[in-house]
Amino acid sequence: MTALEPRPHTVGVLLAGGVGRRVGLDTPKQLVEIAGKTIIEHTLTVFQDAPEIDEILVLMTPGHTEDVERLVAAGGFTKVSAVIEGGASRTETTWRALRALEGRECDVLLHDAVRPLLEPRIITGCVEALRTHRAVEVAIPTSDTIVVVERRPDGEVVREVPDRAALRRVQTPQGFRLAVIREAYERAFADPGFADRPPTDDCGVVLRYLPEVPIHVVPGSEHNMKVTHPVDVLIAERLFQLAAYGQALRGRTVVVLGEGVAVAELAARHGAVVFSFPATAARVEDPRSVEDALAHAAKESGGVDYVVSAAEPPPTGALGETDGAVLAEALGVTQLGPVNVARAALPYLRERRGHLLFHTASPYGTGRAGHALRSVERAAVVALTQALAEEWAADGVRVSCLAPEPAAEAPSREDVARAALDVLVSGLSGRVTTVRAGRTGT
Repeated sequence: MTALEPRPHTVGVLLAGGVGRRVGLDTPKQLVEIAGKTIIEHTLTVFQDAPEIDEILVLMTPGHTEDVERLVAAGGFTKVSAVIEGGASRTETTWRALRALEGRECDVLLHDAVRPLLEPRIITGCVEALRTHRAVEVAIPTSDTIVVVERRPDGEVVREVPDRAALRRVQTPQGFRLAVIREAYERAFADPGFADRPPTDDCGVVLRYLPEVPIHVVPGSEHNMKVTHPVDVLIAERLFQLAAYGQALRGRTVVVLGEGVAVAELAARHGAVVFSFPATAARVEDPRSVEDALAHAAKESGGVDYVVSAAEPPPTGALGETDGAVLAEALGVTQLGPVNVARAALPYLRERRGHLLFHTASPYGTGRAGHALRSVERAAVVALTQALAEEWAADGVRVSCLAPEPAAEAPSREDVARAALDVLVSGLSGRVTTVRAGRTGT
């Protein structure tokens, strides 16, 4: 068994020299915002938080180094030692990084800055592997059949179908002893044919010019995607959203009052401890009923982090034609109910610095005949949300409102559930978020 060497100083090198033409932008794609931050900020956060990384060096698109320097300063990325200009190609950018580290003895992890979903365990795996190996590649098995083609005057034909079991899809970071990758590049630049046939990654340079150095493979992740095309931005946004759900909800207690079954199910899938009280179990127009429901949840779980008030009023017709008893019941649910929920929830949410989310019914939920009463409900809950958000800010309690937009096509239960979780994990307060079929807006 090979003895482990002491872990040397490890530098994370973020290669951010690309532009962004394939995502349809004139600015560098690493400055595109995803989930509230630029891509490079997400990537910097992973390396900043990794205990194995001692230093970060950023190679940025020429003309945009100051943009990154501002992000570094504002984000408190203390491990960043320098932001320097990248080159015209991937190999030139890597070489500039190696020159910046000249005279050092360290390990380097070269990473595409536009892979912001890198998992910490991959960094750990690379750093650990470099204790016994001199070069490391991150890769995952390919799920697709790969073919080798031959070009002919009339088009391409399949020449070979390699065994898929032996094929891997390459990712980053790629890790090296600094002396190894520097020597490989020195030999490459001494080769007159290198510029005509440059490898597509840094391990390819080592494989070609230092074939005697084994390249150890560390398992990657399907989530460790490279944001290259417009659809990648959408996928990355969704993956960050799902990660935020888990981080914010795992082990937290969510109480759902009313018709919020989809919200309860989605929160539970992301690790929340959920207590769901439909109208048959807790009547929001009855203060004691709401208090009992919240007290039960707090006793069973130790506290309450999120409260979702989604009680549905009974169906009503036009205002002048609605029975007085039905009208009183509807106003009890829509006007008094939110106040009762807020009063009962405050002590628990203050203790956990939690979040109260009101969910109003659609103004056209019972047809246009019931539009007047639903509009009254919506206006009252929106006003209550904004007033409570201001009043409770000093206690660290957030208050928000989810309001389906009047539209012919009502949002699905899944649309509403996703929008509810987006609001709960956002950290924002006083916001009224409209929900449309397939999308949300503030």
